[in-house]
Amino acid sequence: MSKTFYEIVLEHFDEAAEKIHLDHDCRVLMRQPERELTVSVPVRMDDGHLEMFTGYRIQHSSSRGPCKGGIRYHQDVNLDEVKALATLMTWKCALVNIPYGGAKGGVKVDPTKLSERELVRLTRRYTVMILPIIGPRKDIPAPDINTNEDTMGWMMDTVSMLQGQTVLDMFTGKPISLGGSLGRREATGRGVMICTLGLLKKFRRDVASTTIAVQGFGNVGSVAADLLAKKGCKIVAVSDVTGGYYNPKGLNVAEMIEHANRHPFKILEGYEADGVSRISNEELLTLDVDALLPCAMERQIVKRNAQDVRAKFIVSGANGPVSKDGEDILHDKGAIIVPDILANSGGVIVSYFEWVQDIQVFFWNEDQINQQLERLMNEAFEHVWEHAEKDKISMRAAAYTIALRRVARAIQQRRIFP
Repeated sequence: MSKTFYEIVLEHFDEAAEKIHLDHDCRVLMRQPERELTVSVPVRMDDGHLEMFTGYRIQHSSSRGPCKGGIRYHQDVNLDEVKALATLMTWKCALVNIPYGGAKGGVKVDPTKLSERELVRLTRRYTVMILPIIGPRKDIPAPDINTNEDTMGWMMDTVSMLQGQTVLDMFTGKPISLGGSLGRREATGRGVMICTLGLLKKFRRDVASTTIAVQGFGNVGSVAADLLAKKGCKIVAVSDVTGGYYNPKGLNVAEMIEHANRHPFKILEGYEADGVSRISNEELLTLDVDALLPCAMERQIVKRNAQDVRAKFIVSGANGPVSKDGEDILHDKGAIIVPDILANSGGVIVSYFEWVQDIQVFFWNEDQINQQLERLMNEAFEHVWEHAEKDKISMRAAAYTIALRRVARAIQQRRIFP
């Protein structure tokens, strides 16, 4: 029987904890989320009947600050997945050294089957159901898969109406007009771009001759592909839920983004261009390219297909796209993997910037945002790289040991209450 996503996350944790001889008490605390909330979300559908949905909000750790993490709407959302993602958020925030702990939320729903009015009602009721445990000093939600700035705007408005005042600092990833930050939508993809270029620089690879395949063409993958193409890389393949699109001479990423933006569900369905052939998502993962960016869902590269992956560089834009078994195989083949808690941390970094701006009610320009994002991403990348080189360990092991030490230090300094 295959391991669950949460079991895989704990495997990585246990491996790193052993390496640094983590204190027993810290280990016990860090293995278990602080709070798990499961809620029922009743929604009156457009035709008048009532549907029940299940929602979750998990707070893994508040040792270093308020909990932070996105909310996803997906038909496969479950408690195990949300616990895994909340745990990863703790390590991610600690790794890039921002004062947050990890959280995550989700609703088990296929949002493509709901009208916008039904989505608004779902969002408002879910917000009310998790309201007792969230807040600007407790837990600050953000967008994730199938949620966006509109979703965050609805959540912000719900809380504002209940409190009788405009609440800016309780959610991030909001529309600019509602206290959102410039650069937030592109931040995760920009961080993936920064890590990819950082890796190429370490190996003195020519950017213009670098071929890249991107799995996932949502908010993360499309932005990463677009920014890397603008830097001169050759994006030869991308994919989304409709399948893969491949051109060995390079794809017109900007044109593909325009096509997806015209589709009601922001997907590539129906895209055609000279020289572009259709491939499966599985085929994309095994293309003969320099760099592979899995930016879709977790557990895409596993024991079953890892041996067939030919890319030298793997930059994990998604959360948990490579299983531990898959990662071991890739390392044996000489692949270099930038772990998810580093590669996709751009989103939470700029969410932190948004929160700070909302608290101060003083907003930065986009150049300031991007400069500060690049500074923090590069600092984290260099720290992980140096630690991996010094101790002769993988980048994931290095990232985890850095993150675990920081969380453990906070726990030890605060002591256990009471």
